[in-house]
Amino acid sequence: MRNETAITPTGMKDVRVEHVKLYIDGEFVETSSKETFENTNPFTNEVINTVSSGQREDINKAVAAAKEAFEGSWGKMKVKNRMEYINRIADLIDEDIEEIAFLESMDTGLPISQTKKMTARAAENFRFYARLVQTKLHGESYPLDDEFINYTLYKPLGPVGLITPWNAPFMLETWKVAPALATGNTVILKPAELSPLTADKLAKIIHKAGLPDGVFNVVHGFGENAGAALVAHQDVKAISFTGETTTGSTIIKNSADTLKKTSMELGGKSPLIVFDDADFDQALDAAVWGIFSFNGERCTANSRVFLHKNIKDRFVKALKERVVNIKIGDPMDPSTQLGPLIEKNHFNKVKRYIEIAKEEGCEVVQGTVPEEVKEGNFVPPTLLLNATNDMKVCQDEIFGPVMAVIEFETEEEVVSLANETRYGLAGYVWTNDIKRAHRVAQAVEAGMLWINAQNVRDLRIPFGGMKDSGIGREGGHYAIFEFYTEPKVIHVAIGNHHIPQFGK
Repeated sequence: MRNETAITPTGMKDVRVEHVKLYIDGEFVETSSKETFENTNPFTNEVINTVSSGQREDINKAVAAAKEAFEGSWGKMKVKNRMEYINRIADLIDEDIEEIAFLESMDTGLPISQTKKMTARAAENFRFYARLVQTKLHGESYPLDDEFINYTLYKPLGPVGLITPWNAPFMLETWKVAPALATGNTVILKPAELSPLTADKLAKIIHKAGLPDGVFNVVHGFGENAGAALVAHQDVKAISFTGETTTGSTIIKNSADTLKKTSMELGGKSPLIVFDDADFDQALDAAVWGIFSFNGERCTANSRVFLHKNIKDRFVKALKERVVNIKIGDPMDPSTQLGPLIEKNHFNKVKRYIEIAKEEGCEVVQGTVPEEVKEGNFVPPTLLLNATNDMKVCQDEIFGPVMAVIEFETEEEVVSLANETRYGLAGYVWTNDIKRAHRVAQAVEAGMLWINAQNVRDLRIPFGGMKDSGIGREGGHYAIFEFYTEPKVIHVAIGNHHIPQFGK
């Protein structure tokens, strides 16, 4: 049905998926142009609902509302009172966590067992930044003899634009919205057009929390319309973007005219390096989970796996056994481990890369998509064996459940291979030689490295990459001190001091 779908998940109240409107200045409204687009379920490729398609005029209205709110009650609000709102949002997320996980799974094709874990983190994003702002967002003082005291403050920027991706939408939206609001900014969120449902749910939660009108706004739509207008608007003080590298580069260029701050979390082609002394079973678990969870649609996925020649054959044999046993199916089935890709164009892109791998000389090993789910955008878990690092499939970000396996012999060789890529987001090192582990982790050109661990996140640490994987860092105090606020210095004379007397 195009306008409304009734769904009854097992053990859950009825969830109704309706036409999605924009949320501007405290109201759910249609776009000024009345244009809409269809939102499709990647499991069935049927239309779930329609979505208002925001245009430049809608962005202008949202920015004007955000500016007015910043200059009004929100900007003047005491920190304690602002944190009450932030914590109320977290409580309301907790109340609806099952519904949010369900909407996320239906919208994106991610297995519901994984969306439940992701969305559960969203409430903590708000609580974490409420705590951090109250305890850490303070300045410093610098006394100078008995004549001066200089001190610093950290002030919010004003209206900020947040452009979020479709691969883990609710968690990544809250990861940006929480620090932006907690530090006193107002927000215009432009979510990915492929995953509008949980962005709409977040707007409903924040509306229910009672934030002043205009503090939080959502404009759905496409990058060339809503996104471009948001980036170009002179009253938007910063843009935080998570997504593909080429788009990020365009946003930086288009932000230059208005001298905006930008934070870019972009693509990756992350290496996972397994030495011959590593814990074999743990490294195997991490390698499989790190590329085939989240349907392979994650920026930190270990899409290049480097295996020491002494263990390569044994490891590859184990990988082959794993990929044929990964449970492919309905994302709503709690036992499903791999769901469909987000939409047809991306599905076709990933399939094309697999054909390129064959042309480049790889042996392709895949799981099997069950006949009963072939209407969905399913790419089975895929191994590209006999790969070499210079192949296109080892250099381009495929963003799907596709693992390239590359052999190495020496530490120096594998570090060089790991670094021979335009990307530098994440990396993983598996060895029981702790000295070597630290050497390799420090030598690999990536913003984040894990030693003998899978991708376990800590909200306190900086998240981001180097090279073409991004600029700036999200997470922890890096978000509140380095991006969502500006330092301000106050110079105070507390005694008499010499001032040159020109013209006296």
